[in-house]
Amino acid sequence: MKINTINKKEIEKFSEIAEEWWDPSGKFKPLHKFNPIRIDYIKQNIIKTLKLDNKIRPLDKIKILDVGCGGGLLSEPMCRLGAEVTGIDASEKNISVAKIHAKKNDLNIKYICSSPEKLKNDNKYDVILNMEIIEHVDDVEFFLKSCSNLLKKSGIMFVATLNKTFKSYIFAIVGAEYILRWLPIGTHEWEKFVKPEDLIQILKKNNFSLDKLDGLKFNLISDNWSLSVDRSVNYIAKFIKN
Repeated sequence: MKINTINKKEIEKFSEIAEEWWDPSGKFKPLHKFNPIRIDYIKQNIIKTLKLDNKIRPLDKIKILDVGCGGGLLSEPMCRLGAEVTGIDASEKNISVAKIHAKKNDLNIKYICSSPEKLKNDNKYDVILNMEIIEHVDDVEFFLKSCSNLLKKSGIMFVATLNKTFKSYIFAIVGAEYILRWLPIGTHEWEKFVKPEDLIQILKKNNFSLDKLDGLKFNLISDNWSLSVDRSVNYIAKFIKN
């Protein structure tokens, strides 16, 4: 029986560049550019689904688990929006960077070095974020099942990842890593990319229903990301636990 989803090679890869998490022009520059669209998508969908109406702290008291939180690029904005955030990551270095940055900004975020299957938590979460993480884990099915166990009934799970297409290989690996050098070479392995239909099937087995599925595209001219009907490279999905 599978008891671990941690891919040591992937953890080492991100641990080596952990100091750069908060440098907008460093190794995580693409994520900094990606962040505004992710934050808005998550915020608007939580507000709509949970029927929230707090204008000042839109996500007030919503319990969010940010899985594979890295240095806290998503955990911090969620906290600023009023959510009670727990960020987990299998890299000690990432968690250390996240803790220091949150303290410096006076943000109360609970950071734990853990993977979902090892997280001890009696209180279940309202929302789980799996953003750009499933393409870096061992055993996607077990990983998502472990996440499901941490989510409340009728809770929301967001998953953003890369589609397994020829186009994603050209854009996300050849283009982003080798030509544009946006990402360190070896950041992604095409074999680990997940097709939307496969993701939907895995989560269906764990009592989730798909609520929303959108593509994400980058515009080189305007230098920003936007939602798209094209899901052939990056996509983001919202699931509800039945």
